[in-house]
Amino acid sequence: MDWQTSEDTVPSAFITEASRRALSGAPPVTGAWREGDPAGGRVFENLGPLELESGARLPHIRLAYESWGERSPSGDNVVLLLHALTGDSHVVGRPGNGHPTAGWWSGIVGPGLAIDTDRWFVLAPNMLGGCQGSTGPASFSPDGAEWGSRFPYLTIRDQVAAQRMLVDRLGIDRLAAVVGGSMGGMHAIEWAATHPERVERLAVLAAPAVSTADQIALNSVQLEAIRMDPAYHGGDYYDEDEGPYRGLALARRMALLNYRSPDELNERFERSWQGVLDPLGAGGRFAIESYLDFHGNKFTRRFDAGSYSVLVEAMNSHDITRGRGELAEVLAPVTRRSLVLGIDSDRLFPVEQQQAIARALPGTIHGDEAIVISSPFGHDAFLIEDDLVGPHLRALLES
Repeated sequence: MDWQTSEDTVPSAFITEASRRALSGAPPVTGAWREGDPAGGRVFENLGPLELESGARLPHIRLAYESWGERSPSGDNVVLLLHALTGDSHVVGRPGNGHPTAGWWSGIVGPGLAIDTDRWFVLAPNMLGGCQGSTGPASFSPDGAEWGSRFPYLTIRDQVAAQRMLVDRLGIDRLAAVVGGSMGGMHAIEWAATHPERVERLAVLAAPAVSTADQIALNSVQLEAIRMDPAYHGGDYYDEDEGPYRGLALARRMALLNYRSPDELNERFERSWQGVLDPLGAGGRFAIESYLDFHGNKFTRRFDAGSYSVLVEAMNSHDITRGRGELAEVLAPVTRRSLVLGIDSDRLFPVEQQQAIARALPGTIHGDEAIVISSPFGHDAFLIEDDLVGPHLRALLES
């Protein structure tokens, strides 16, 4: 649950009037990638049907992915990199040509960087249910209309099953590493729990083993914000003149408050005004209000409300112990080298949740305590603090 793009994860800053004017006008009905849009760096893999945990069935799924580096002759250098809630496959690269944002981990992935693409082949899929090329609510169903409200409920395990189908289709038997942060960290630890024999290394960054009641509660109000928008039409809005951008923007503003730390927001904005009008009854606004509005509005131009709803519900499903036993029992078979990293200012997935994972994993490279980085940027620090995160990833991959 993070901003996931470089321009959104920079330290919080005041919004200029020029920036606000640049986003004037109503957003599109959906910010999803649509058929006919430029593919950019995406490759599309059609994977066939998928039976879901709920008993529902997707008759055909497609995952979009991007990759960097070269596979070794033995195929032993594949790093599966899994993005967070509102991310996509565009880990490295410029915006444009079908990619609405720049790569979200360009300071970590690349030649000579922590995930060195001169050595490793990095595979990054857009998760099932997403809106940047993979099958989701904005995709066309077999009847030629968007899935919309008919798109089935997904779990984290369903999404990992789709990723496994992609890996199998590409002829990859074992993964040198599975790396994920936030929701991607949920996928990573689910990979390890479900397929421990296929994962050589594991990195779980700023993610829990189980979505707690508190986290589900935070998600529930975001979902309600979207569903209360009159333009949502129960999820069937793709042929309408206006999409549910107001509800989606409000959900995003709510989420942002969990991704950044109170210290950062208080220090950067204090009680500053936006413009010259006094916010105390004279029609003005506080700078923090404009900041939230701007990023909510910006988000609606690159994401889809239907996908946001499906993916948030999938996050709510996350529990690697469900039907399997206690956490230590579930993770006991995961004996390969692993890294668990938390952030001291993370109020979305607090450090104690990473500590629980570290204590249960038998093969961590740092003992039974998680690595904890100190940052003022809250949950988003794993995307911002390259100099703090990178060395730990490098150590894992060199182990």
